[in-house]
Amino acid sequence: MPSSAVRTFSDPDDYAASIRGTSAEMTVIGRGHFEAKLTQIELHRLRMQRFYDNLPRVAHSAAVTGRAIVNFRIRPGPSMLANGVELKPTSIMRHSDGLDAFQRSSGCAYWGSISLPVEAVASAGATLGGCDLAPPKDPLTVTPTLCAMAKLQRLHAAAGVLAEDTPEIIAHHEAAHGSNRR
Repeated sequence: MPSSAVRTFSDPDDYAASIRGTSAEMTVIGRGHFEAKLTQIELHRLRMQRFYDNLPRVAHSAAVTGRAIVNFRIRPGPSMLANGVELKPTSIMRHSDGLDAFQRSSGCAYWGSISLPVEAVASAGATLGGCDLAPPKDPLTVTPTLCAMAKLQRLHAAAGVLAEDTPEIIAHHEAAHGSNRR
């Protein structure tokens, strides 16, 4: 069933516990009042999440198996490392299935994720381009063209705006399928 939720947090443990598809723990390593926002969108098999947190922190997550997950920055900001690799605003990190991951931010972090069942991604790769899109054995950082990355970030942002401003559109069955049946 298509759905969306937008939540704000002042407790890092509550924030980490609310992230779908993973068991996450977070330790804030900076001073100040913690603030976070989590936007979650479910469109049948597609799951999108948008994350914002305001203080430097270290996080560990253990993802569930069976989903192909990609992460990327949705806005530029201070340094963010994912498994020891800089996650730049121009790159996408493809995760291995069931990845045990670490992430470190040095300040305000804005990032997003998209996931699909592994079999759906593998089938799409074979159908669309004859390529293997299944999760890699080890995490892989990909740098798409600037135009493609900007389009991904715009589409992800548009979905976030819908979740915040008009969640009933996301919850509408035909809209979630992209149907225009009359």
